[in-house]
Amino acid sequence: MLEPILGSTSSERVLLFLFARKEGYPREIARFFKTDLAPIQRQLIKLEINGVLYSRLAGRTRLYCLNPRYPFKPEIEALLAKALDFYPPDYRERLLMNRRRPRRSGKPL
Repeated sequence: MLEPILGSTSSERVLLFLFARKEGYPREIARFFKTDLAPIQRQLIKLEINGVLYSRLAGRTRLYCLNPRYPFKPEIEALLAKALDFYPPDYRERLLMNRRRPRRSGKPL
């Protein structure tokens, strides 16, 4: 949906994922969208070099987040929020559901 504005599908996916979940790492983003890892990594590096994202290490994993110091952050977030409203409800729910902890064994679904 935002591909014409952002220039590529990968950049749209990266920004949408990071907007919805606040942070993420490349393999997690690639798995969510069922795509190759390389284009996601290229977009993350490109967006970080240009100041849109920042990254930090958590152990051996590099986590990416939207840069709070980026001058157009409120405008990007408003654009991504509007775009997220046009996605199907099941897709939106899956994107916004952020489960990080494993389930307790034996816990009913």
